[in-house]
Amino acid sequence: MTTTLGTPDTTLATIQAALPVDPQPYIIADRSAGLIVVDVLNGFCTVGFGPLAPQEPNEQIATMISESDRLARTFVERGWPVLAFLDTHEPGKPEPPYPPHCEKGTGEEELVPELKWLHDNPLATLVPKDCINGFIGSIDVNTQRNVLLNWINEYKLEVLVVVGICTDICVMDFVVTILSVRNHGLVPTLKDVAVYEKGCATFDLTAEMAAEQGLPKTAIHPQKVSHHVGLYKMAERGAFIASTIEI
Repeated sequence: MTTTLGTPDTTLATIQAALPVDPQPYIIADRSAGLIVVDVLNGFCTVGFGPLAPQEPNEQIATMISESDRLARTFVERGWPVLAFLDTHEPGKPEPPYPPHCEKGTGEEELVPELKWLHDNPLATLVPKDCINGFIGSIDVNTQRNVLLNWINEYKLEVLVVVGICTDICVMDFVVTILSVRNHGLVPTLKDVAVYEKGCATFDLTAEMAAEQGLPKTAIHPQKVSHHVGLYKMAERGAFIASTIEI
């Protein structure tokens, strides 16, 4: 059976109608809040910097970087904590189905230039992870200590604002997991998980690009559709999808 889709724009419109997402302003007010920055790294964001990086300038990714930087600076100016996940892999250790990426020592695993200032900021916690899901990647395999849980509970956070890449992969996996963590009572103070739409992005891989690279059809990844579906799945699980973050 062959499924025929229309143009990218008509396909997106059809999916948006079937799976609606309605971003709204999110107001933090006087609640304790922390910012989660997911994988805003060279290997996913900087043009030509590895197999999973954009091969040409990309508006959605550029907006995500600038909005992530703006929010991070706003948070630290107010004395609020920021935690950044850094996808970081041992050379030669694969992460199927993806090609080798963000391996130690390649520079792909480093924050984009706009966010390098986080390394020296006392309110920033940087967490390398070797898997898609940041919650799992925060677990020390030897001690079982979870850096993320300790961070949320130490600051007694009521709100997590989430930005980063990819909307439908690392961001989504983290968000749906932390919602279950909240519901399971592991973070007693946490109330809301707000995903800032403009602060998220994903990659674009057309059918033509997949064919040229010898990839299976399941590798096809239309950026706007995938971004929307990621937002929908997070909203469906209980995340607040934010059009703006008001502080």
